[in-house]
Amino acid sequence: MAGSERRREISRRRTRRKKVEHLKKRAEKASVSDKAAIAAKLRQLTPGAEELVERWGLEER
Repeated sequence: MAGSERRREISRRRTRRKKVEHLKKRAEKASVSDKAAIAAKLRQLTPGAEELVERWGLEER
């Protein structure tokens, strides 16, 4: 029998957090075109991406 859904949810959350941290480090020293690519990846990764994109200044509007 598979593990509980809660365990899998926690695992996904931890993995997502690691990936978001990695993208944030890359975004600090990225060029404008790289920032757009990072923003696209971030949008695919997490539902709260728009807030992060705005906070990190990935896309100036």
